[in-house]
Amino acid sequence: MHKIPFSPPDITEAEIQEVCEALRSGWITTGPKTKEFERQIAAYCGTDKAVCLNSATACLEMTLRILGIGPGDEVITSAYTYTASASPVCHVGAKLVLVDTLPGSYEMDPQQLSAAFTERTKAVIPVDLGGILADYDTIFAIAEDKKALFTPEGDLQRQIGRVAVVADGAHSFGAQRHGKRSGSFADFTTFSFHAVKNLTTAEGGAATWNPALGLDDEAIYKQYMLLSLHGQNKDALAKTKPGAWEYDIVAPLYKCNMTDIMAGIGLAQLKRYPGLLEKRYKLVRLYNQLLSDCGVEHAPHFREDEVSSCHLYLARLTGKTMAQRNEIIEKMAQRGVATNVHYKPLPLLTAYKNLGFDIKDYPNALAQFENEITLPLYSTLTEEDVRFICQTLKDCLQG
Repeated sequence: MHKIPFSPPDITEAEIQEVCEALRSGWITTGPKTKEFERQIAAYCGTDKAVCLNSATACLEMTLRILGIGPGDEVITSAYTYTASASPVCHVGAKLVLVDTLPGSYEMDPQQLSAAFTERTKAVIPVDLGGILADYDTIFAIAEDKKALFTPEGDLQRQIGRVAVVADGAHSFGAQRHGKRSGSFADFTTFSFHAVKNLTTAEGGAATWNPALGLDDEAIYKQYMLLSLHGQNKDALAKTKPGAWEYDIVAPLYKCNMTDIMAGIGLAQLKRYPGLLEKRYKLVRLYNQLLSDCGVEHAPHFREDEVSSCHLYLARLTGKTMAQRNEIIEKMAQRGVATNVHYKPLPLLTAYKNLGFDIKDYPNALAQFENEITLPLYSTLTEEDVRFICQTLKDCLQG
């Protein structure tokens, strides 16, 4: 039987060689490869600086901490996302505020987003779902319109001068709009390099910040380093210099750094990344073509002067119920095709029910979820595989 997994990593000898080089070097934790990976990510995204940590979740949490967000503050994000967009808000002790999507869309409803701003709002977390860039122009316009409500706390909030826009770009590394890449739209952007992402370091993530803010890059970078290395003022590499053992702990902080083994994988992946993206573009266009006649709606990966990172092929089975969608997923699995669903809206999950959220308040997100199915999309998938997936889906739709 033709078996197609959902999202295996694309690992070649290039990645293996980089990892072996790190292992043989005698330096396997945060070191020269991590620093070089950070430099290359910043250059790729069009920012002056980037930081790499052990997950996108850690990047988002540490970004909120750098922004001085904590108890008494509110942070807004979409009800239609994975928990990692929201849990860092809870980690820092702020109040999570969820906004419904537009009807028939994965995008936050701008009117509801605007209405959610209060005097306590300190950040908005847009989600680049599937690799499709959020509507940053509208989100920034709302943040500017609500400036009168904003009372900054701390130097960074004063410098930004409004609610911060912190993008969950976990899916969107490499997405472009008007010639700019993801990582340079929001005030801060966090990326995921998890095993299933377009570019992987097995686990891992990165954060960038917008050069237009005019921030002190070295000061921001130092804060990330302190937050991710126990509050220690020297990393392990710096301490290896002759006589440089002395260190201080400036606060009892966290441990979430990236290792050189992980960065080695990332460096090899980044060299290959333009080709990996082109492969994804071709596969998405083929999916769009083959599914154009069977009542399947697809997310807009290609728009005028814009292309997503083509991370997920999000499809909606028009007119199907949740039970019918689930049955189709099972039938496809029986025929060798692994699929997925992205995502259960947060108010459907126990953790967020316990925080007081009710799915009845998010009807558009629920409707979006009920017939959503995510089809396999990765750089080792072949055009023959896509044709088989599409024919299998059509057969399952017909009964």
